[in-house]
Amino acid sequence: MTDTPHRGIHHLGLATHDMEATLDFYENVLGFSARVCEMIEPESGGNIRHAFLDIGQGEMIAFMECNEIQGVEAGFDTGINRGLGIHGGLIHFAFKVLDEVELEKKSADLAGKGVDTTAVVDHGWCKSVYFKDPNGLQLEFCCLTAELGDNHVEARTSEAWTRLSRS
Repeated sequence: MTDTPHRGIHHLGLATHDMEATLDFYENVLGFSARVCEMIEPESGGNIRHAFLDIGQGEMIAFMECNEIQGVEAGFDTGINRGLGIHGGLIHFAFKVLDEVELEKKSADLAGKGVDTTAVVDHGWCKSVYFKDPNGLQLEFCCLTAELGDNHVEARTSEAWTRLSRS
């Protein structure tokens, strides 16, 4: 490993079957701006619509819509959790908000735009609201409510944690 610093996420790449609905949700509901929209034409045929949206701090979320791509089944489940047979939001994406006031505003804004959200969930060190996008992806707005310290990793040394080790 080198001493190169971590630079965060450039983008998360996800799938959609309906680029218009996806862009409408991310631009008009969440307020993210499209930064790149491109067409990809694989050598094997078909085409891919690829869109990158700015989620803040130079980080992006990207969606690919496959059209007649060899080896990509047209009806695959874009919801990830459902496609893997996992109930709930085990696999999800959380967007950062600064504080509880901004979290409440985001939640109210989503509700005002017809998006079903959970009530605010208090995790003890952060608070969150959860919702889904048109692709069935579990999303979250989250803010820290405590300064993270050594006490937040104490479970790692517990008997229960060690007992579940697979190595």
